[in-house]
Amino acid sequence: MGYELAIGDRSYSSWSLRGWLVFAKAGVPVKTVSGRLYSDDFKRLLAEFALATLAPALRLPSGVVIGETLAIAETIAERHPEAGLWPADPDARAMARWLASEMHAGFTALRSHCPMNLRVSYLDCAPTEAVLADLARIESLWSMARTAHGAGGPWLFGQWSLADAFFAPVAARIAGYNLPVGPEAAGYVATWLADPEFRAWREEGLTEGPDQPFYKRDWPTRPWPGDALG
Repeated sequence: MGYELAIGDRSYSSWSLRGWLVFAKAGVPVKTVSGRLYSDDFKRLLAEFALATLAPALRLPSGVVIGETLAIAETIAERHPEAGLWPADPDARAMARWLASEMHAGFTALRSHCPMNLRVSYLDCAPTEAVLADLARIESLWSMARTAHGAGGPWLFGQWSLADAFFAPVAARIAGYNLPVGPEAAGYVATWLADPEFRAWREEGLTEGPDQPFYKRDWPTRPWPGDALG
């Protein structure tokens, strides 16, 4: 038995995206099983991954189930060191773990005001001061990482790492809600919009059924910015 990953709707489940990217970027095969959020189907899915209560949840080849994306990421990094999921440099690796952990625990204003929705992009979401403060903090973290360790590649630490997985849904939020960021952060968002794995995830999510009413916002819309990249 291989790895089996329980996920929610691809268009909306930011943590499922993070967990799936761990495998996609590592080149580690994984079977995904999905359930529709806010439905009995999702409860059915998680019942098969007890005692996990959220997606993603991972069943290991041994049959053991683990929850929480950060635990999943660390487990795959440990079991597949050849994938280089954390930066090789010890200082960069420590900073990358910091960024992933802060994303895992913080930025609640941004999450609440702008839940991930890969099906729509808004012209203006009227971000609150708390949302703008979260964005400023995120920009400072991204700039710190790229200044210290980002030479040689487009990602936060040059080459792709698990820190990038944790900020992929943030890049999607900035694009989807047309949030104000500076040129450096906008460039990082564009890197994600052009990323083949991210684009494949989004395309598959567009086929997964009707829109979820929970995510609807009465704001003017625009075309999804990544579509212009072809």
